[in-house]
Amino acid sequence: MRVCGVELKGGEAIICLLNYDKDTFNVPDCRQQSFAISNSAETESIREFHFAFNKLMQDYHVDQIVIIEREQKGKLAGSATSFKLEAAIQLGDLPVTLMSPVSVKEQNKRNPPQVDFDGLDLKKFQQNAFEVAFAFQNKCIFTKA
Repeated sequence: MRVCGVELKGGEAIICLLNYDKDTFNVPDCRQQSFAISNSAETESIREFHFAFNKLMQDYHVDQIVIIEREQKGKLAGSATSFKLEAAIQLGDLPVTLMSPVSVKEQNKRNPPQVDFDGLDLKKFQQNAFEVAFAFQNKCIFTKA
């Protein structure tokens, strides 16, 4: 199963692809690590993001999208733009799951990655996206067993 982990920050969607096949995790090369939206008030900007994101998911044969859940209220609340990006992602054809940061940490503590993040050829800003994808993959693996 190929999963796309997504962290939404402000007007940006940071992504990381993670493949699990035959008991092996693999981080495939991807032509894009993030999507930035310049003006979320413009309908055309949201449509362009939606099209580009879904095209990337099709091109890389992604099976599932996992997004780090953001608070809706309070001082740690996500921005309005990040919720627009989330809605645009959810309107695509792929199943989308939201995982809370607490669930991600618990899952990765139970089943930590067997490789150091620095050895994955990912950018530092992709770490949270990788962690949510890894946590989701492990959750799927261990709930089936």
